[in-house]
Amino acid sequence: MNSPRILVAYGSKAGATAGIAEEIGRTLRDDGCDAVVLPADTVTDVSGYDGVVLGGALYAGHWNSKARRCARRNAEQLRHRPLWLFSSGPVDRSADEHDIPPVRGVARRMKKLGAREHITFGGAVMPETSDPVARAMVKHGKGGDFRNPERIRAWAHHIGTELGATD
Repeated sequence: MNSPRILVAYGSKAGATAGIAEEIGRTLRDDGCDAVVLPADTVTDVSGYDGVVLGGALYAGHWNSKARRCARRNAEQLRHRPLWLFSSGPVDRSADEHDIPPVRGVARRMKKLGAREHITFGGAVMPETSDPVARAMVKHGKGGDFRNPERIRAWAHHIGTELGATD
């Protein structure tokens, strides 16, 4: 049996969500999947994949526009394959402490596309970001990296298992 081919697409503004997507892709590859990680705005065809993971950073309660457009552009194909969604955003430990439900727009997409599940991971606001709001957060002590690699890997292992990947 061939390894499941999985697309991990992400919409990221400052790079934290891209880092989560890369970790998911690396874990899926370690589990025996053929995982490809791409920015969501470059994805125009998902028909060559056995499953798709689509993630987006959250800004002011909205999913990243690149992730939203990717979901809309590929909706017909996404409805016909296993799909998992993730969000990144809380710049605190809340995502590790309890499940955070998807924001309203993501919940609608989940239902419309038949996504299997959604998870929210902590985000990161780092001093090197070019975003003025993020820089102000860091200046006022609200920055940091709240991504949890163990939690990200555990979720990716779960996806690999669902798709029948073997080590």
